[in-house]
Amino acid sequence: MITIWGRANSVNVQKVLWVCDELVLPFERIEAGMQYGRNNEPEYLEMNPTGKIPTLVDGNFVLWESNSILRYLTLEYGPTSLLYPGEPKVRASIERWLDWSLSTLQPAERPVFQCLVRTPAAERDEPKLVKDLAAVTALWKQLDTHLQGRFFLETDKFTLADIVLGAYAKRWFGLEGVERPSLPNLERWYARLATRTGFKKYVDLQLT
Repeated sequence: MITIWGRANSVNVQKVLWVCDELVLPFERIEAGMQYGRNNEPEYLEMNPTGKIPTLVDGNFVLWESNSILRYLTLEYGPTSLLYPGEPKVRASIERWLDWSLSTLQPAERPVFQCLVRTPAAERDEPKLVKDLAAVTALWKQLDTHLQGRFFLETDKFTLADIVLGAYAKRWFGLEGVERPSLPNLERWYARLATRTGFKKYVDLQLT
């Protein structure tokens, strides 16, 4: 049995759970992080010295970093053609979005999420929020442009790229009190993802 350590409201844990659903892969999840603690305890740090979530345990194999976990699960329990096609140009295009999500999107969206979801209104830095919101809006506009004429992010099939960015898109569309520009391509793509069972079960939750 695969074990996944991490709380259900973590976007990085949600990505992993969604992949498990797509692969029809059973797992056990152990609460860890924030109010649940455990991720700074010696037992956890022995598995994952970063103290972050998620951590995956598969028999004697331990892996951390969410996008690496996605790759592993797909390669180990595939078939890879389902979510992670092996043709070099297609796979590289998918990898690009996995990298972009961590190097570019997450650093931009995290301050907005933390401010609007996890910071009391009286404690918010409104000028900074305006600046941060403009930065992340520009990135979603980039994605909207890329999705012009496309059904999914790469090729005509649902892949890991859609799972990773779909989990972040839930945070974008789920934020309250935000004026979002019309991004029709992004909205259509997101509506397609929202019909998938894994999204409904593990991603489409109240933002907390």
